[in-house]
Amino acid sequence: MTNPTWDPGQYLRHADHRARPFTDLLARVPDAPAPAPRIADLGCGPGNVTALLTRRWPTAHVTGYDNSPEMLDAAHTRHEGPTAGGGRLDFAHADVRTWTPKEPYDLIVSNATLQWVPGHTDRFADWIAGLAPGGTLAFQMPDNIDAPLHALMRELAATPRWKSRLADVLRRTDSVHTPGTYLDLLARLGCATDVWQTTYLHVLPGEDPVLDWVKGTGLRPALTALADDPEARDAFLTEYRDLLREAYPSAPYGTVMSFRRLFAVAVKES
Repeated sequence: MTNPTWDPGQYLRHADHRARPFTDLLARVPDAPAPAPRIADLGCGPGNVTALLTRRWPTAHVTGYDNSPEMLDAAHTRHEGPTAGGGRLDFAHADVRTWTPKEPYDLIVSNATLQWVPGHTDRFADWIAGLAPGGTLAFQMPDNIDAPLHALMRELAATPRWKSRLADVLRRTDSVHTPGTYLDLLARLGCATDVWQTTYLHVLPGEDPVLDWVKGTGLRPALTALADDPEARDAFLTEYRDLLREAYPSAPYGTVMSFRRLFAVAVKES
């Protein structure tokens, strides 16, 4: 899979829909035991959902970590600084594949990131070891690699015209494991664990909104691979757009995109 170049502006075009699963995740996270919690957000992107953590824990020191310079620039500019409750929000470069806590954290959270990290389950032991007693590891990620928007992308990338350039750059179909796998792994690490799935029916406005959505996320590896050939990039987008129009027909009120996500909250023993 290609390490994609990210576009904060494109990603934020559907910010409300993308933030909703994060708020649903936080609703199941228990209150932090410390009066001024230490919180890490792994894969913070442009920082818009990281900022939500400071509303729930206004006295916290929250650090968002990401490996995209474009995303971090947006986060620094828009969200970094002291918070109204006396806490602090900052951002730093880190690779989730290797990041290890250097101090005890009361909460380590990750929003729509781990599906991009091969072998992410191998990191759980280090992250939980880095939690303070009673601390929480919580994450959510898309669990829809079999949905038309991904299946059609892979099928198109594997056609003769695109195979040599795109067949191996997209997310693998095993990038997210079964809910039971996460429950078992986290419970065996000594955590009280809650795992669930939710399917959202996003009603998207505008012309070709599913294409617009996926241009900010799942399509980024293909767009990155074709960045040096705008003519080829546009041709691929046109073919993919036509497939999406058939798979996601528009209605008078918008276009419905079914989107399943997986959630996990694991609380370390006090």
